[in-house]
Amino acid sequence: MAADEKARVRVQSIDRAVMLLRCFDARQPEIGISDLARRTGLSTSTVHRLLVSMTDNGLVRKTADRRYSLGPLVIQLGRNGGIPTRLLDVALPVARKARNEVDETVGIHELLPTGHRAVVDQVESHQELRRTYTELGVPLPIAHGAPGKAMLAFLPTERREWELSQPIDAATPRTIADPEALREQLTAIRERGWAYSDAERTPGIRAVAAPIFDHTGGVIGALGFSVPTVRMDDSRSDELGARIKAAAWEVSKTLGATPETVSRTLELASAG
Repeated sequence: MAADEKARVRVQSIDRAVMLLRCFDARQPEIGISDLARRTGLSTSTVHRLLVSMTDNGLVRKTADRRYSLGPLVIQLGRNGGIPTRLLDVALPVARKARNEVDETVGIHELLPTGHRAVVDQVESHQELRRTYTELGVPLPIAHGAPGKAMLAFLPTERREWELSQPIDAATPRTIADPEALREQLTAIRERGWAYSDAERTPGIRAVAAPIFDHTGGVIGALGFSVPTVRMDDSRSDELGARIKAAAWEVSKTLGATPETVSRTLELASAG
């Protein structure tokens, strides 16, 4: 066998091993060979051969009932600190990169258990006229502004409708306080992948933001550009919206999100 052919075989084995690893989750922590073969489309003999090697390397382990689960090496890698798992740890370097590309303030926003959101950190623009967040860590209404709308749009329908059933206190004359008007915006946000606001929470500030998802596909935060109105016309909002969507997805991927898990979240958010 030629050297390049051997290399292709090795790469194929890695691809197939990753396919197997992706089969395990909280709902299916233990899976048998036949089920793994069915899920991946591989033959049972191929799955068995791969599992033997993966077991030897600690990627999976054999359970007492002859099924398989994730192995000790995977757990060690997840807990040794080498893989960032906190939203802020992952988002901060991505936010710095985004700020450096356009020199506008980038906010890192987190969805709180209470249903509020909070600005957990920022990377400020270098420009003299710039947005500076002063309320780091303060709970804010989720319906206010682009970051909150980016998160609200991707919540499961039942939870989102509960939020929309609550009174929306206007922070500025431009706050979207009508639930029906907000529903229409949220539908557009899900289709586009990013949210826009024009002085809805802070006068003189326009913002674009995109959701951040975790390994389950659930929305946990948002990344957003916050820009003085004089520097953000409609054309630039489209440009920055596309940029922040790409940046937020980079954070999501590092946190373990996949197109498949986010697709399931989108289905739940679009139901009803």
